[in-house]
Amino acid sequence: MKKATFITLGIIYILTSFSLLAKPSGKESNVQLAILLDTSNSMDGLIDQAKSQLWKIVNELARSRKHGEPINLRVALYEYGNDGLPAEEGYLRQVTRLTNDLDKISEELFRLRTNGGSEFCGTAINSAVRYLNWSEDRGDLKMIVIAGNEPFTQGSIDYRNACERAAKNGVTVNTIFCGNYSEGVNTGWKDGAMITGGTYMNIDQNERIVHIDTPYDDELIRLGKAINSTYIAYGKKGEELKERQEMQDNNSMSLSPAVMAQRSAAKASGQYKNTEWDLVDADSEEEIDLEKIDKKLLPDELQNKSGEELKRYVDEMKSKRTEIQTKINELNEKRRKHIAEKSLEHQDNTFDSAMLKAIRDQAEKKGFEFKD
Repeated sequence: MKKATFITLGIIYILTSFSLLAKPSGKESNVQLAILLDTSNSMDGLIDQAKSQLWKIVNELARSRKHGEPINLRVALYEYGNDGLPAEEGYLRQVTRLTNDLDKISEELFRLRTNGGSEFCGTAINSAVRYLNWSEDRGDLKMIVIAGNEPFTQGSIDYRNACERAAKNGVTVNTIFCGNYSEGVNTGWKDGAMITGGTYMNIDQNERIVHIDTPYDDELIRLGKAINSTYIAYGKKGEELKERQEMQDNNSMSLSPAVMAQRSAAKASGQYKNTEWDLVDADSEEEIDLEKIDKKLLPDELQNKSGEELKRYVDEMKSKRTEIQTKINELNEKRRKHIAEKSLEHQDNTFDSAMLKAIRDQAEKKGFEFKD
């Protein structure tokens, strides 16, 4: 089997730096991104790229605006081309639906394991188009990013049919061939992208990601961990998901302090929401009524509080979180400027650098604006 390579999460990276243009007043502008990762042999390096780029991308997206309003980011993750996946389903698995639970995306990326297999790109694209809950608004940015190094033509579902279906649903397919540009063109990768008005790119999947350290990283890391104390777990899985938050801190730190600094910045952005298990986010999004909440769903130390006392405590944590987020955002602006200056000294050919321009171009066609 050829070296199967393919990095999807970096995909996310790209979505990040652009801003969407607006919809009618009062409506959120959606960015929906499906990342299709080839988890056949020899793609560990690409998975590592994806893991390390996730938070960088989220941070850029958080700077997006449409008519002055923030966007709503949802990401889905697929893996394909892995012998451990069911053959009758085309060696394909939907890892997550379109979700704003970014800790879930991070968690699943760290769980991915490679194994030899058959890479059916048409099957993967077709499944993502058919089974994900895509927005019906043509003004939203809806994208699939698929990467790999095997011919795009493999499998029982013709990639042309799958891409035409995507185009009819307003979904743009971007393709990333891990290898020689001409080889990708000759094996269908460029044609697949062109059918939907997407972008074809090639990258060096084995290129090492350069993390630029800054004088602000240590404090960002400290604040990123400190902000966890403002999260109030509730519900049957509250404590478990709060532990997951800390675990993703540890996972990020295991890659690089720079990655953890990026994750800290993401926690201060509007794209990092945990309404499913955090009382502060759930209250801010008006998804719960603190006066009527079942006390059994609360941590032991809060179960005897009255509705008024609970509301006061939640507001206290909300205020504390806002204060930490403000400090993080101030430091992150300094960090971004520092990195922008240093980046001029290094140009790479990794997934994120390939995708950034493509995403911006597609966002601008949708009327999106970018905040520099």
